[in-house]
Amino acid sequence: MANPTDIRDSARRKANTHFTASEQRDAMVKKELEMERTAFDNRTAKLRALRLAKEAADAEAAMKLAAEQPPKPVKKKRAAPAKIR
Repeated sequence: MANPTDIRDSARRKANTHFTASEQRDAMVKKELEMERTAFDNRTAKLRALRLAKEAADAEAAMKLAAEQPPKPVKKKRAAPAKIR
């Protein structure tokens, strides 16, 4: 017959093995999520920098184009005709 302490120790070891494996899977999943989050943040920062650079270049080109064009003539507003009742 098996000793009760041996059975208890065996059960404890088996449960501890499953618990350790579960902890390792959880740690691996958290690490992968953190890596994905970091990659996403890096990609977002890169795209934001590219967008801001493009907007700055577009604004500079628009200012240059506006400076090259002659000023538009100012239209004088005519007085509205008086309404007769």
